[in-house]
Amino acid sequence: MTIGSRIKMIRKTNKLNQATFSNQIGISQATLSELEQDKYKPSVDTIMALSTHFGVSIEWLLFGVISNSVGDGGRVFDVHNISKIEGDLLEEFRKLKVKDQEEILDFIRLKIAKYES
Repeated sequence: MTIGSRIKMIRKTNKLNQATFSNQIGISQATLSELEQDKYKPSVDTIMALSTHFGVSIEWLLFGVISNSVGDGGRVFDVHNISKIEGDLLEEFRKLKVKDQEEILDFIRLKIAKYES
């Protein structure tokens, strides 16, 4: 997963369009689009804004990994190293009603129990 795809994941996870998201981190929508497409690398100011405003780990944003020395501090991305498929799953999962989310969690738990036995 690239820096651009992680930036896009942050935006999508927070259910923001490019215009709103770019405004919140102090860049233009065009710049955000280019960052998400990996045409350019983010500036230090942009990285700091993402970390501060959305509570993501700088290490995760830059390298896609989380150091064990970083406390979770309530941050979504400090808990696990999220792959693209996990990010896609989270994005789609959040679109569901709570009852449907609970049903899917029950199914996942059932599948895990099946593999553990």
